[in-house]
Amino acid sequence: MAELPRLGTTMYLVHAEDTNYRSRLEGVENEVLSVAAPLETTGTEVPRPGQEIEVFWAQPRTRIILPCQLVEITDSAPFQWRLLPTGEPQPGNRREFVRGGGGPEVQLGAELEEKLLDGRLLDISEGGLRCRLSMKPRIKVGDPMSAWLQLNNVDVEVTGTVYRLREAYLGSGWEMVVIFRADEKTAQLIRQYVYAWEIAERRRNSEDDL
Repeated sequence: MAELPRLGTTMYLVHAEDTNYRSRLEGVENEVLSVAAPLETTGTEVPRPGQEIEVFWAQPRTRIILPCQLVEITDSAPFQWRLLPTGEPQPGNRREFVRGGGGPEVQLGAELEEKLLDGRLLDISEGGLRCRLSMKPRIKVGDPMSAWLQLNNVDVEVTGTVYRLREAYLGSGWEMVVIFRADEKTAQLIRQYVYAWEIAERRRNSEDDL
């Protein structure tokens, strides 16, 4: 059986390279993990029982990755995903997992000189970012897109492609995912930002125990 963190620990569920759902560990019974059903999943993007899910959680200086199979999505309260580990937990820093953060303002557009869209960062990695916009933009999937934001008081600019655009599942507005290939300097800034965010998350989890 995998060595798991305490109940209530924040966990992240990776269904595909660009998706990273926030959840928490709510129970373990007969080697099956029960985690809170993520709120941001909807429609065809929701994984189905039988599919592979990678779970990870933060520990000091690293994150732990646990491969699992989704065995059940409960349809009544408490709404949960039930996951059966298919391997042993391993330390990991694969690029697609270095994702987190959220909160800073972000401006988006094809050119800085044009009128820009104002958004709010939901999370970011070395390969993409997800943000919320107040209204549906006049763009489509596949369009080129640049983003300007501040991470740890440092200006960051990335240029890539609109990968996903959908109406926000919770609240008003729209969510947009932009994928990009960061240069090493920008990638390092993003890693530092996400690492600082993970430290804050661990502290928050510790305070919740008090």
